[in-house]
Amino acid sequence: MGHWITLEAADGHVFEAWEAGQDGHKPTLIVLQEIFGVNHHIRTVCEDFAKAGFHVLAPALFDRAERGVSLGYTAADVEAGKALRARIPLEQTLDDLRAVLAYPRSGRAGMIGYCWGGTLAWESACRLEELAAACCWYGAGIASALDQQPACPVQMHFGGQDPTIPPADVAAIRQTHPEVEMFVYDEAGHGFGCAERSAFNPSACELARKRSLSFLENALAS
Repeated sequence: MGHWITLEAADGHVFEAWEAGQDGHKPTLIVLQEIFGVNHHIRTVCEDFAKAGFHVLAPALFDRAERGVSLGYTAADVEAGKALRARIPLEQTLDDLRAVLAYPRSGRAGMIGYCWGGTLAWESACRLEELAAACCWYGAGIASALDQQPACPVQMHFGGQDPTIPPADVAAIRQTHPEVEMFVYDEAGHGFGCAERSAFNPSACELARKRSLSFLENALAS
């Protein structure tokens, strides 16, 4: 089972991260939350990746605005999560992710993010040199940050029925960054990888998970 650890960013901000799996010369995988905090779903994702052989860390990125956030998936939770996200500048979040990457480990470090975390995984791939690979699931903010160039391999997953990421955005990402491996699941919507959301699509989630595991294992093997 996982447990909470405490980390400190370069600006002195102290925050928590969920750690699952022992290092033991395994590659480290940083799991980035949706706008609902490091809640039950994200902790379950961490345990799943730990069982797959990763040393997993999920930083509590809302700690800069409010500590101990663990939201559900009601409309009120969505609005609460958006409000918390709006209070945290991107640069501060990247400082927290640099601190996670600096946490002692023996192997290379990759990242996988969902929703807000998917966008952050893209930003990290472009701006954090320590990162060896990034996997982005339905990151709605990626299309507005295409002027950057990733410094590591990137894989992306989108739902074809996602109202927050229109097909034009997916096409723009594909055209601007043909080097990025991209998959679209035609019948899936936003949040298709979360079993606790009404949009959960088991078949799309399982296929995306298999592709993500293969990508991350290959990218972090050397």
